[in-house]
Order: sequence, then C-alpha cells, then structure tokens
Amino acid sequence: MTQARNQQSKRKRRSREDWQALIRRFDLEQGSVTAFCIRESISEASFYRWRGLLASGAPQRKPPPRPSEFLDLGGGLMLHLVRG
Repeated sequence: MTQARNQQSKRKRRSREDWQALIRRFDLEQGSVTAFCIRESISEASFYRWRGLLASGAPQRKPPPRPSEFLDLGGGLMLHLVRG
C-alpha cells in the first residue's frame, strides 16, 4: 500500500496549458490513444476528459474572490482592512 501511495504522489499535476500541448502532440501523431497515454504516463480517462474539456471550450476556473475589505464586528461596528 505504501508503494502505491509513493507512486501516486510522484504523479505530475498538469496545467491546462500542459494538457493543450499533450492533445496537440497527440493530434500530430497517427498512433492510438492507448499507446500515447502509456508513453506519456497519463490515464486514458484523463486524456479523454481533457480532450473533451478543451474541445468544448469549457471556461477556466475563476480565481477565488478577494477577501472583503470590511469585516462586520457586529453591533453596528465595521472594521476597514487596509493592505500595506
């Protein structure tokens, strides 16, 4: 079990740009998805998922909202937070 965890933790987390490059590279080749995925050390499920997301033009995740500059302390009191 520990060995399986070590192998999983060594997996590279790919960005959207990484996946776009992988899909482009696959499109230029004439091989099978299975052979490509083995060679690139990716799962076929991930390959198909990302190919579908990129083809559909699914939007990227939005960055998390900035924290509010005001903090409600209750009782009608507001604290104005200033960066700097």
